[in-house]
Amino acid sequence: MLRGIHKASANWLGRVVMGLVLGLIAVSFAIWGVGDIFRGFGQSTLAKIGRSEITVDQFRQIYSDRLQDLSRRLGRPVSSDEARARGYDRQILAQLISETAMNERTRALNLGIPDAEIVRIITEDPNFRGLGGQFDRNRFLYTIRQAGYTEQRYLAEQRRVLLRQQLVTALTAEAGPPKPLVEAYHRFQNEQRGIEYVTLDRNSVGAIPAPTPEVLSKYYEDRKVLFRTPEYRQIVLLLLTAQDLVATIEVSDADIKRAYEDRRSRYVTPERRHVQQILFPDAEQARAAADRLAKGATFDGLAAEPGIKERFTDLGLVAKAGMVDPAYADAAFALKAGEVSAPVQGQFGTALLRIVKIEPGETRTLEQVAEEIKRDLALERARRQVQEVRDKVEDERLDGKTLAQAAEKLGLKIRTIEAVDRSGRDPNGKPIADLPANVDVIAAAFRSEVGQENEPLSLPGGEGYLWFDVLAVTPSRERTLDEVKDQVEARWRDDQISERLKARTSEMLERLKGGATLAEIASANKLKLQTATGLKRGSATSGFPLRALAEIFRVPNGAPGVADGESPTDRIVFRVTGTETPPFDPNSAVGKRLVETIDRTLADEVVAQYLSRLQTDIGVSINQNALNQVTGATTN
Repeated sequence: MLRGIHKASANWLGRVVMGLVLGLIAVSFAIWGVGDIFRGFGQSTLAKIGRSEITVDQFRQIYSDRLQDLSRRLGRPVSSDEARARGYDRQILAQLISETAMNERTRALNLGIPDAEIVRIITEDPNFRGLGGQFDRNRFLYTIRQAGYTEQRYLAEQRRVLLRQQLVTALTAEAGPPKPLVEAYHRFQNEQRGIEYVTLDRNSVGAIPAPTPEVLSKYYEDRKVLFRTPEYRQIVLLLLTAQDLVATIEVSDADIKRAYEDRRSRYVTPERRHVQQILFPDAEQARAAADRLAKGATFDGLAAEPGIKERFTDLGLVAKAGMVDPAYADAAFALKAGEVSAPVQGQFGTALLRIVKIEPGETRTLEQVAEEIKRDLALERARRQVQEVRDKVEDERLDGKTLAQAAEKLGLKIRTIEAVDRSGRDPNGKPIADLPANVDVIAAAFRSEVGQENEPLSLPGGEGYLWFDVLAVTPSRERTLDEVKDQVEARWRDDQISERLKARTSEMLERLKGGATLAEIASANKLKLQTATGLKRGSATSGFPLRALAEIFRVPNGAPGVADGESPTDRIVFRVTGTETPPFDPNSAVGKRLVETIDRTLADEVVAQYLSRLQTDIGVSINQNALNQVTGATTN
């Protein structure tokens, strides 16, 4: 299924209806018990929700589409075992069950939506816009067909989505979150504190004598797991991208001219018209309105009348291809500016159309678009060539050649990484440079083995492929004390410094609690007394580590405290000198965002609880055997 095909999924409300991914996982646990799975399903039924069913074929298709989409985004295949381990099967089924349950409830409540609203939603969907930014009917039809829809099926599904939105809106359309809750959130987010403080570091505890061999040996033995080498792998990479091939592609002037003629519509800005329409439920009412216009009534006056203004729609500037109904489009583009059509029978009823103004079309010349066409043709040919080269590489591998041998025969360059760990670093701890972006070849290599033939990883956007082979594995091992003596001693010294700092700062804290001032303590210990103001929770720009900020906001105003510093051998002793919370302004941009955030959170919780209760009320049953069959799980 194409991602983002419904505009509903582009906003938070649509995501609540269509997604609720984490919330629905929790909700779904209510329907996964043994008591909810019963015998007597038909062979084609996977789940029953009230009087509705999810068939095995429906779930299989949707499940397959979602896994393919996930594989494309990850740049690697997602196996059935991995999908089950991540819980994708239950997430997808939980979403389908929730949508079906809401469809059942909207039918029971007799909810409806005007055809004109569906038309508006579709024509404003950015997925269906052409090159000129307007609705393109041909793009609309192509897109929904790619998703497996006919036009009528898509309109029906869009109606169900909008009806589910109506239901969610009714559940969540309150006056807003309670004022005390908003103010509490505001205080938590925006409270600012000032402190006076001193910082103690490794130089504050004096010299640490060198450890004896016995002490160092015992320290190592107790923590030797910390000093193991990671597992390293030697891998060879073969990267093939369309962009790498573009420079080798020749595009002639004749090619450019031919492409211009073949794609002329791309360079045409079509005529656009400002169209207004009044949609009538039947032809008789439309003819009566047309008669009134013929006798002197105005279109604006008619559109403002009660009972008619609700059916008035201003479509704005649209191209002919941007009008959903071909009958309306033909009529609108046969009129002159200012004219009103006779009644036009279309898919959604009988309409009167008025043309407010006309914007002529425009065609860019060959000279204007020649460079653009050349780039496009080169990239298209490069992409086709990528597929051809990919097939040749795969053929060589099928013949038993290694990746290096296949690359040598085809004149391609390979790259060998001598040693890399799971984090993408070499034995010196440095990140491996220039790895392909947006595809995790290191993780893939650590899932593979020496001699195993691996599927190439697809680069995002269909831009190419990345092959890899694991040439060797160097297992993780314990290093001897002699190998890591300097590291062991450095860590032992840091631990000693940390222990002394904790003891010293604890003593300072007790003195502060006993009535001493921080200035007195700083002077006695030859430490610099500093101040900081405007500190906020979770602010990475404050100059203090987040763990220190958490401690500063944990203690009351006027109280002392101790917090960790930037490094394990830094400690901060502080006293809170003041707190301030700016007044909450609900009309400010920040205030409005806060209210919206809280409102969304509460709405998500309400919808999740409603879905749980709804599924309990109408009854939900899962055919576990059918689910196992689709997802490849073992049936016990």
